[in-house]
Amino acid sequence: MHSISAFARRVGLTPSALRFYDDCGVLAPARVDPLTGYRYYSDDQVERAVHLRGLRAAGVPLADVTAVLDGSPGTAREVLTLHAERLRAESDAAHAALGALLRGLPPSGPVRVRVGGPELASAVRQVVPAAARDGEFPELRCVLVELADAQVRLVATDRYRLAVRELRPLAADGGPAELLVPSGALVTAAAWATRRPEVTIEAGPDPCLRADGEAHPLPGADGVFPAYREMLRTLDAPVHRVLTGRAALRDALAGRVRSVLLDVRADELVVGDVTLPAVCAGPVRIAFDPAVLGAALEAGVGPDVLLEIAAPDRPVVVRSADQGSFTTLVMPVALPGKDRP
Repeated sequence: MHSISAFARRVGLTPSALRFYDDCGVLAPARVDPLTGYRYYSDDQVERAVHLRGLRAAGVPLADVTAVLDGSPGTAREVLTLHAERLRAESDAAHAALGALLRGLPPSGPVRVRVGGPELASAVRQVVPAAARDGEFPELRCVLVELADAQVRLVATDRYRLAVRELRPLAADGGPAELLVPSGALVTAAAWATRRPEVTIEAGPDPCLRADGEAHPLPGADGVFPAYREMLRTLDAPVHRVLTGRAALRDALAGRVRSVLLDVRADELVVGDVTLPAVCAGPVRIAFDPAVLGAALEAGVGPDVLLEIAAPDRPVVVRSADQGSFTTLVMPVALPGKDRP
């Protein structure tokens, strides 16, 4: 038998923690002296105490600790899996909140990020179609440009679709910072950048692109861009995946002015009256505004497109195997005979 102090040293817990776990009924001593009240522990309790220490170090709530220690392996696995998912969600939320706070602070000095000119122009061409053309919210007619050490991110949305393109900087100085640039002005800047091998995006009092001693202005806009990170973070896991030819699907949508039904079947995708070969995990029926889905396909890269569908009334992720740095979300419309989601 070990005294509480000796046992605490052996298993890596404090005596006060052992008293607390005894009071909670999680780890009772093997024997308590009826006269002195001293607690004594046996060698058989070492493994349980070490597991308990590990669970607490992982932040497992005490209410769940007993289920892990005393339950079946299946129960323990389920409890720990749920705890890991909870930690991941809390971590993601904390990172998002801190990121928003950092981006909201004024830069401590000039923020400069160097990227390839043609690459920047390509990214602009991909995301701009997702920006709104009109409407009462001017920020939706803009592209959000986020600058950081690890990446440059361009984001646009009209609330029915969301386009995100990431670029890896060649060099970065300062940051993070963000710019809200009207889409038309950014298209003009992209045309200027495409003729230069490298350009520097500069955030500050007078945002601009710089290259070869020349500067091209990036006029800013007022407004608060939608919290797109929260939208991406809360996306439902895909239930159905459809891999088909990008150009063929785009052509099947061409000329259609009303909502079009996509009927996902085994190894084929039926688009209106057109049947396309596809690799499918379905079945599912989902409808789109052909102009909205068509624009997302037009902005893609490569011969194939992957549609990740969670439900017929949830945003659909449109991806390309040829360019993982570009993601588009497209909102479906109501299926025939149903209200719009």
